[in-house]
Amino acid sequence: MTIRIVFMGSPEFALPTLSALARSYQVVGVITQPDRASGRGRELKAPPVKTLALELNLPIMQPEKLRAPEAMERLRAWAPDLIVVAAFGQILKKDVLELPRYGCINVHASLLPRWRGAAPINAAILHGDEETGVTVMQMDVGLDTGPMLVKKSIRIKPDDTAGSVTSALSTLGADLLIESLPDILSGKLTAQPQPAEGATYAPMLKKEDGLLDFNHTAIELERRVRAMNPWPGAWFEWKGSPLKVMRASTVSVEKRLVSGSRLIVEGRPAVMSADSVLILDEVQPAGKKIMSGKSFLAGARDWESL
Repeated sequence: MTIRIVFMGSPEFALPTLSALARSYQVVGVITQPDRASGRGRELKAPPVKTLALELNLPIMQPEKLRAPEAMERLRAWAPDLIVVAAFGQILKKDVLELPRYGCINVHASLLPRWRGAAPINAAILHGDEETGVTVMQMDVGLDTGPMLVKKSIRIKPDDTAGSVTSALSTLGADLLIESLPDILSGKLTAQPQPAEGATYAPMLKKEDGLLDFNHTAIELERRVRAMNPWPGAWFEWKGSPLKVMRASTVSVEKRLVSGSRLIVEGRPAVMSADSVLILDEVQPAGKKIMSGKSFLAGARDWESL
C-alpha cells in the first residue's frame, strides 16, 4: 500500500524516525522549525531535521506558525494520508489533525500518561524514575493526551544523562513506529485511551533550570546534573561566573558544614548539600573546556575558601 506521509520534527531525537520513514514509505514533505540564531556569533543554525531532509532531497517547509494560511495551503497541497510527528515543537490545531485520512501519529519520549509535554526525558531523570520509554500515540487537540497505540520501555541507568537517554529513545521510537505502522494503517492495532491516573507534565526547560541549589539533597543535585546534560547544563556561580557541572557523584561525610560550603574530597572539588556532599567529577569553567574535577583544582587553589 502506497501512502503519502508528511513528517514533522525538529531536533536530533527526530532523525532516526525520519530516516526510517524515508526508507520504507513515501515522505512527500517535511515540516520543521525555522532556522534560529545560535552561539556567540548569533549565526542562523538549521534544525537537525532540515539538514537531514536536504540530504534526502525531501521538500521542506519551516513555518513560524503552522496555522499561517500559506503554510496550511502548502500542507494541503502535499495531500498527506498520514502525518507523523516526533518532537516538532508546535501544537497541531484541529484542521491539521483532521487533514490526513489516517490522522496524526506522535512518537513521544515517555511512557504516557507520565510526562506529557516538552521535556519528558529530563523530567524522568530529574524525578528519579527507574524506567522511561516511547509511546506511539494518535494525536488529539490536547497536549500529549491522545489515545495510545503502542509503547516500549527501557531502564534508566545510574549514569544516564538526558543526552544518552535521548539517543536511546530516538532509535527505539523509530523502530517501534516502523514495526507497528502496518498494523496501525490496516486497523489491526487500535488506540487505547490514556488512563487519567498517573498523568504528569514536563514543561519546556529554561536556562535557569540548570541552577544547582545546594539547599537540596545531594541525590537531587546529582540527578539535576544528569537531567540537564547536555542542555541547559547544570551550574552554579563561582567567582562571579557560572561553573558548569558535567558529571557529579555523591558521598556521605561525618562533619556537617553549611549548605554550599566548598571542600575537597579524595582530591576532587565538592560542595556540601542539605544532607551530604556533591562531588564535582567533571566541570567546565566559564570560557574554558570541559575538564576533570582534579584538573580544575590545579588552577583553583582557593577552592576551600568560604
